[in-house]
Amino acid sequence: MSVELEMDMDAAVLTVGGGFDLDDGHKQIQERARALAAELDPVATEADASSGLYEPMRSALAASGLAAHVVPAAYGGHSETLDPLAITVIREALMYSSAHLDSLFGVQGIGSYTLTVGGTEELKQEWLPKVVSLQAIAAIALTEPEVGSDLRAVQTTIEQVAGGLRVRGRKSFITNGGAASFYCVLGREGDGYSMVLVPADAQGLTARAGDDLIAPHILGELEFDDVVVPASHRLGIPGKAFSLMLQALAVFRVSVAGSAVGLAQAALDEALKHAQNRTQFGAPLIELGPVAQSLALSWTEVETARSMAYRAAALARTDPLGHLDFSSMAKISATETAGRVVDRAVQVMGRFGLVRGSKIERLYRNARPLRIYEGSTEVLLDSLARRLQKVAK
Repeated sequence: MSVELEMDMDAAVLTVGGGFDLDDGHKQIQERARALAAELDPVATEADASSGLYEPMRSALAASGLAAHVVPAAYGGHSETLDPLAITVIREALMYSSAHLDSLFGVQGIGSYTLTVGGTEELKQEWLPKVVSLQAIAAIALTEPEVGSDLRAVQTTIEQVAGGLRVRGRKSFITNGGAASFYCVLGREGDGYSMVLVPADAQGLTARAGDDLIAPHILGELEFDDVVVPASHRLGIPGKAFSLMLQALAVFRVSVAGSAVGLAQAALDEALKHAQNRTQFGAPLIELGPVAQSLALSWTEVETARSMAYRAAALARTDPLGHLDFSSMAKISATETAGRVVDRAVQVMGRFGLVRGSKIERLYRNARPLRIYEGSTEVLLDSLARRLQKVAK
């Protein structure tokens, strides 16, 4: 699709962008996700201001059937294996409208992925159909009060005891903490790392509300005080589950790129609409050279980030861990782009971009966390630099 950025251009043209390189199946998924986002757009501001679960969005997401894309068909999902490209396309569409809606969908996936790959058949049959219907809210518990990016430093312990597996420790900044029905928990076991599924109602598990963020988020702190779960709740191989956790990040990190592209597109559309309708110095803003160039640069960067996100997601369909570098690149590209684009959008809109409660203000706040969670830009660049040195040898 090729269009020129002219004064009389229909703003909707930019909104439609991104259909290239998608087959008919993915285009249909994209349209379904866009329809849901449009349906919920009137309540997006209220939902995004909530630090708890916004029930109207959970109900609408459940009714849409989109959560079937984060669970295999054997347990009520859409296809035999998860499709990172479908998940990325969905998150792009949902984030265009609401960060709360995007997070609700995305964490159903990453929160249940280690169960999907490493859980027993009995455990998967118990929980995964409920993930699809959103009867169960999923969460993955990795970070701790003193541990963020360096997950090998986790202090939570998992120990085999007579009654099953005992979990001791604390987790912090856990998305869906306090709202989740179960947690897939990473901890040390002997000299290695293991994962277990802990139901939210397990004896000894205490969940508290987490810190308030600049962009409200369902966030909680978890304390595991001698929590004992059945041995069948183990996820993956004892002491060897770190790779399982990395696989989950590999599948879903690229979907964060999709979210960032959706947010950047929304900011660009807001700024373009303003520039077309706002008159200064006797002409629409879009006719002022610096404004038009700023919007054109933003459009270029959004399309570039979208292309990278789709490519990385397509690669992750066959070998997530093998293509983790590309998922990291896509995440860096898209989240940094979102930050630049929304900042330019505020600048184009001037004082109107500073109004508290406006869509552009909400987008500005929602853009900032994207560069930190699921691998900060600096941590990912450091990892890529090390990989580059190995490749160069």
